[in-house]
Amino acid sequence: MGLREHRSSRGALFDDYDGLEEGGLKASSSYSSGISDHDNDKAMDSLKERVTFLKRLTGDVHEEVESHNRLLDRMGNSMDASRGIMSGTMDRFKMVFEKKSNRRMCTLVGSFIVSFFVVYYLIRVLMHG
Repeated sequence: MGLREHRSSRGALFDDYDGLEEGGLKASSSYSSGISDHDNDKAMDSLKERVTFLKRLTGDVHEEVESHNRLLDRMGNSMDASRGIMSGTMDRFKMVFEKKSNRRMCTLVGSFIVSFFVVYYLIRVLMHG
């Protein structure tokens, strides 16, 4: 193809535009028929692959979000159950400490536990030292 032929085909290509439509160029029917069906099919297949990939990706993201929501719901239920148990335990402690005799008993049990750990620690230190 010579320089003159190249310029004339290039000029014909740009002369085929009819004008602007919705912010883009509107090609005339002679230019549209110049695009091969093979290129269109290739572009459509590429677009179809991208759409399929994005659909799969959004499906995976959705499954992950649903999984995390279920996990958070289970954790919330467990926390509510633990809160209920702790509340009941605190109520029992309050009832125990309201009476003086129960306070003395708790002090006795607490001092026994502390003395047990002190004796245990001293025996361990003396045995390994």
